[in-house]
Amino acid sequence: MSDRLCTVLLYSDDPKVRDRMRLAVGTRPAPGLQIEFVDAADYAECVRLVDDYEIDLLLLDGEATPGGGIGIARQIKDDRDDAPPTCVVIARAADRWLAAYAEVDATLVHPLDPVTTGTTVAELLRRTHAAA
Repeated sequence: MSDRLCTVLLYSDDPKVRDRMRLAVGTRPAPGLQIEFVDAADYAECVRLVDDYEIDLLLLDGEATPGGGIGIARQIKDDRDDAPPTCVVIARAADRWLAAYAEVDATLVHPLDPVTTGTTVAELLRRTHAAA
């Protein structure tokens, strides 16, 4: 059985945060899954990549400025019937209510734990492909 290749969009205005997200997910977060990454540094680039590519998962930095990941998640969910699943990385667990309002599929908390991050990403990707 070959690995399923999935594309994960990493969004943050800070390239170091995108690098930490990439390292926490890894290229093989679970057996049977291989990940390729595309990066977005601002809102417009994020939307363009979602429009132009088949993105399997959005991993968004909730602390990015000026456009935070929670707002981008909500906007993409509102604008698209086929929005990919979203996971937002937040700084405070108390912000989960805001992420829930934005209809994100999962949240992670900075600093990212590689085991939790990989497991969460794998579950979201499996759930999405099982429903397809």
